[in-house]
Amino acid sequence: MAPSTPLLTVRGSEGLYMVNGPPHFTESTVFPRINVINVTNKGQLHSFDLPKAVCLEFSPKNTVLATWQPYTTSKDDTAGIPNLQLYDVKTGTCLKSFIQKKMQNWCPSWSEDETLCARNVNNEVHFFENNNFNTFANKLHLKKINDFVLSPGPQPYKVAVYVPGSKGAPSFVRLYQYPNFDGPHAALANKSFFKADKVTMLWNKKATAVLVIASTDVDKTGASYYGEQTLHYIATNGESAVVQLPKNGPIYDVVWNSSSTEFCAVYGFMPAKATIFNLKCDPVFDFGTGPRNAAYYSPHGHILVLAGFGNLRGQMEVWDVKNYKLISKPVASDSTYFAWCPDGEHILTATCAPRLRVNNGYKIWHYTGSVLHKYDVPSNAELWQVSWQPFLDGIFPEKAITYQAVPSDVPSEEPKVATAYRPPALRNKPVTNSKLHEEEPPQNMKPQPGNEKPLSKTALKNQRKHEAKKAAKQEARSDKSPDMAPTPAPQSTPRNTLSQSTSGDPEIDKKIKNLKKKLKAIEQLKEQAATGKQLEKNQLEKIQKEKTLLQELEDLELGI
Repeated sequence: MAPSTPLLTVRGSEGLYMVNGPPHFTESTVFPRINVINVTNKGQLHSFDLPKAVCLEFSPKNTVLATWQPYTTSKDDTAGIPNLQLYDVKTGTCLKSFIQKKMQNWCPSWSEDETLCARNVNNEVHFFENNNFNTFANKLHLKKINDFVLSPGPQPYKVAVYVPGSKGAPSFVRLYQYPNFDGPHAALANKSFFKADKVTMLWNKKATAVLVIASTDVDKTGASYYGEQTLHYIATNGESAVVQLPKNGPIYDVVWNSSSTEFCAVYGFMPAKATIFNLKCDPVFDFGTGPRNAAYYSPHGHILVLAGFGNLRGQMEVWDVKNYKLISKPVASDSTYFAWCPDGEHILTATCAPRLRVNNGYKIWHYTGSVLHKYDVPSNAELWQVSWQPFLDGIFPEKAITYQAVPSDVPSEEPKVATAYRPPALRNKPVTNSKLHEEEPPQNMKPQPGNEKPLSKTALKNQRKHEAKKAAKQEARSDKSPDMAPTPAPQSTPRNTLSQSTSGDPEIDKKIKNLKKKLKAIEQLKEQAATGKQLEKNQLEKIQKEKTLLQELEDLELGI
């Protein structure tokens, strides 16, 4: 029988305790703060004396406790002291100790059934089976391997690995199926790319594809303080693509829907855009622009929250993504944490220290925008962490979406709207509605039956420019040759014929043809690099000129 709602764990200067979920919100007995607790019977299992431990993590089935403390060397500096320990939760014994110098990616990765465990060590990924850490079951060796991510779900297990580029060679991400790591054709898929100082790899729930956010620390064009990001799609069937984002700027967040058939990206200079893409990387629905930098799908995947936290004001948009209808627009000011409840109906927002040391507390919302419970920490105390009790998928059934706000006993707080400053000379004059940014409304990007796939805003803009230039040239020719009847400019140009149009100038047409030939050769070189072929220095230099050649081609086609 499914529980009514998960428990909420609260940790702060007042202690560690449990709160019953909606509709009760009553506090249970306060637990000791340094012990491992069995939540079912509230009894102490084990107590570990680890005064220097700064990180801890449970394995997926809670059979192993991993702890990490800062790396130190022995007094004679001859050997380091193991600082990563794996404990058996039932017996409390230490299963294995490792040396793990860096805090980044310190914790081993387990498959959901704990049959497989892996960790990255010196150009290799070591695999252990059935929590036997005394011997390696398998090794994946790749020179300069930087990161890896195990796929979710059951067997067959898959792993995505990232190797950064060096000496002109591109970075690449490869997908493997465990334990097939040997041979030139062992990889399920391979995607190489330049401009990647680090990557984030995101598997979908069905382990059929990975999204890769490739980031550089510095944007050499100077357009962004946050560096430059690109989004790539890699499928286990070998398909790969660059996800074309219509607005320039940072990529703030990318999330998969639990259905594994679509994903949402939040990107672009503020006000940011948010778009849902399908597995062909085609846009399905565009949410327009707004003050947002994060996206959160509900556990069942039928509701999406777009939010602006951090340096934004905490505005949220709750969307029904089956019908693409807006449900509510609550505001959670100063929030540093957001989490969906496993029941798919309730939302947790919190303001925690040390990110913010004032106004600490948490709220539990219904997705329709009602605040059902609110707790403010006293001014002399701090809230450090809140977390829902985890549950397996399928415990809580999906419920029909409601658009009417549910009743609540918590008084609603209307957010204060900051008014723009007006100098004294303008205060008695009418207000002009001038906007700093052009707002874009939501737009359904699915092609309607019988219609072509809609053009993006950038493509439409380029198409209009091209038509205007062509019309101007036609008019100029008709002025020079009055005997010739002017050819009317086309009202619309099909998308696939744009690149095949001629300028009317033989010299320009010749240059366009040569540029296309060079770009085609570069595309072939990139495909060779993607298959793992080592390119010559002059070939790599050609690839690096692609952006310049594309700009030249665009300028020529638009008649600039």
